[in-house]
Amino acid sequence: MTRVIRFEIQLVCLLTALGIASLTSAHAQGNTAVTSGSTHKYAPADACKICHEELYTRWEKSPHWKTTLDKSGDPSKMGCQGCHGPAGAHVEDPSNKTELFIFKDHSAKEINARCMSCHAGGTQHMNAINSVHAQNGVSCTDCHSPHHPETKEFLLSKPETQLCFTCHLAQKGQFNMPFRHRVLEGLIQCNDCHNPHGTVLPKQVRMSPEQSAVCFKCHADIQGPFVFEHDPVKAEGCTSCHVPHGGANQHMLRYSTVNLLCFTCHTNSTFSGATSAPSFHNQATQFQACTLCHTKIHGSNFSNVFFK
Repeated sequence: MTRVIRFEIQLVCLLTALGIASLTSAHAQGNTAVTSGSTHKYAPADACKICHEELYTRWEKSPHWKTTLDKSGDPSKMGCQGCHGPAGAHVEDPSNKTELFIFKDHSAKEINARCMSCHAGGTQHMNAINSVHAQNGVSCTDCHSPHHPETKEFLLSKPETQLCFTCHLAQKGQFNMPFRHRVLEGLIQCNDCHNPHGTVLPKQVRMSPEQSAVCFKCHADIQGPFVFEHDPVKAEGCTSCHVPHGGANQHMLRYSTVNLLCFTCHTNSTFSGATSAPSFHNQATQFQACTLCHTKIHGSNFSNVFFK
């Protein structure tokens, strides 16, 4: 009788031990998985939600959620780990963050390289590494917020205009001038003229080197080509005469009156090579402007002095 009882006790202990081992194994498999051929441990895609529910829920509603559900089953490209790296060790021991890429602890260069591992393709990001923003230590997460975006498009941390003005205060003042492009009113945005991820052109302006092609998207009536072209337009673009953001002149000229602008080139001096104003032009008359006669100042097909 004693032997039977002892055997039953041993059997129960054995089954209990096997059960615990089975549960432990199942728990381990449920929280971490090792990628084939890799020493890194990856957790299931939804494992992060247990502790980081608020962040996970917000991320789950973003475009990143759709793009990181990799159909190949590779855990390194799925869920939070697609950006933050393998989380298996962290799930087993929350204090272990050695394999995680925590963005706030890294430099702008490292953060940008991380984002570019997915966003390197396409024309928008071709010059991102060499952009003015990158050269000045601006990281992707300074403008974009994967977890707490305020815009549905592009996941910006603030609405676009407000975001740009956090750094570009001089331009914010220009958009408050009497005559300006309607950026504050929401008619156009900074992104319509500039590519924040960089271009090969100055000021990160989209399109042509002389910067005029971006203006012609709206101002097509003065695009040309013309038989007789105004040299500044051809050589330097629209910004040789106009301030693009805003100014005191109704045509957003660099000077308060048309004549003052024209005389920066058309003087008796020879530095510009431009012809000077004829002696019979009376500049004493108030409100007189060169463009009263030279009406086609951007270019003409009929007059080499831009009369018509």
